[in-house]
Amino acid sequence: MSSGRAVLPLPGHGDTRARWSGLTDMCARDVSAGRLVEAHADADAILAEIEGTRVAPGEFWGVWAAEPPTPRVTARRSPGGAGSGVGAGGWVLDGVKAWCSGAAVCTHALVTARDDDEPRLFAVDLRHPGVSARTGGWANPGMAGTGTTAVEFRDVPARAVGARGSYLDRPGFWHGGIGVAACWLGAGMGVARPLVARSSRPDADEHALAHLGAVDVSLGGAGWALDAAAREIDVAGPAAVTDPDLVAARHRAVRVRAIVEAAVDDTIRRVGRALGAGPLAMDPRHAQAVLDATVYIRQFHAERDLAGLGRTARTHGGWARG
Repeated sequence: MSSGRAVLPLPGHGDTRARWSGLTDMCARDVSAGRLVEAHADADAILAEIEGTRVAPGEFWGVWAAEPPTPRVTARRSPGGAGSGVGAGGWVLDGVKAWCSGAAVCTHALVTARDDDEPRLFAVDLRHPGVSARTGGWANPGMAGTGTTAVEFRDVPARAVGARGSYLDRPGFWHGGIGVAACWLGAGMGVARPLVARSSRPDADEHALAHLGAVDVSLGGAGWALDAAAREIDVAGPAAVTDPDLVAARHRAVRVRAIVEAAVDDTIRRVGRALGAGPLAMDPRHAQAVLDATVYIRQFHAERDLAGLGRTARTHGGWARG
């Protein structure tokens, strides 16, 4: 896997759609690899937005920010004081971080850890001897290629990235969430490949064509949602990453994620109904694509996220005003 500075444009700088299209294209080819590239590009954007730095050539970053009740990583001040680089930032991390994708391939990561019981973001050099990935824990073959596992930190030096709340309290957090949805769209495209091939044959039946038409509506509509969101972000320009109205950024992001999740879910269902068990049983590439997409879109929090949209639809939905 290539490393170094992400070649994707930063969100909110005039070419956001190209950024998301790049992620979609990568995930359409290889969902797990594309998901890891998305995290690397997200880390690059986070560093640029919060502290004005970028990932360096030769580095490959993860973003490990899941905060389940347990296990947890805690941060404490280092007696050595502040330094100048990753691993020399005046902090030390201890504990176990769950849901760490790319643990075996990442050189660095942005990690959330508890500072006085509040999550705070830290940059960590994963080549430190106190970092160790735990084996096992991932039971589903879907997205297994991301190498997601728990990682243990023992007296690992770290650098704080911004102040408390800097990671979550910014529009860029939600722009990154739409980038994940762009990856889901690529996963859905991968699932649809056999249906496109079947429907292109001279003997294609009307049922397969009808399912392909419905998939075109779903995936094409999801692409339009990404187009519209990118235009809104780019029209705002630099304000897109500094606007204090986080509710608007969150509403946009969750709406797009909901649209894309529903599109991919519909695609999985329709491709299966159109083609039957054959491709799932006999085509390893298709079987893996379905497994990957099924697991990946479950990052959408279903009715919980839809309820959040309902709470803000009256003020930020646009159509519901008046």
